[in-house]
Amino acid sequence: MKKVITGIAAAFAAVLIMASCTISYKLNASSIDYNIVKTITIEPFANRASYQWAPMASMFNNSLSEKYNSQTKLRQTKRDGDLQISGEITAYDQTNKSISSDGYSAMVQLKMTVKVTFKNNTRHDDDFEKSFTSSREYDSSQQLAAVQEELVQQMIDDIVDQIFNATVAKW
Repeated sequence: MKKVITGIAAAFAAVLIMASCTISYKLNASSIDYNIVKTITIEPFANRASYQWAPMASMFNNSLSEKYNSQTKLRQTKRDGDLQISGEITAYDQTNKSISSDGYSAMVQLKMTVKVTFKNNTRHDDDFEKSFTSSREYDSSQQLAAVQEELVQQMIDDIVDQIFNATVAKW
């Protein structure tokens, strides 16, 4: 009797493991019909924020392009893609987030906003224009120059994921 129960438990565990692998795989996939959608055009995003950090636009453009290259089978074209993504970095700001007991800033929030225009030339119901935002905090005892590259890359990664999910992942 014990062997039967052990066998059933092992079979059940195997089914659970296989099911969880399938679910994990599907969450990472895009919802693109590659029979219809074959190309994507990603226009360079200009930095139009009032506060400027020179490397930010190129970091963003490289990350966005790499995301679609690595997670889809779409071929990137310079113009007239089945999917078209364009936009601009509209805000990059830092604000005091909290005050310490001595009355000075304890935490600073760095925030980035990107306006995106998405056009699906195979299904215009999916078209949109909206903004995506991400922020990170750092201790005010640190200089922005010391943490800026890492924090900006984290915000870019977050915004790129939001854009990818809104355009092709559909979840």
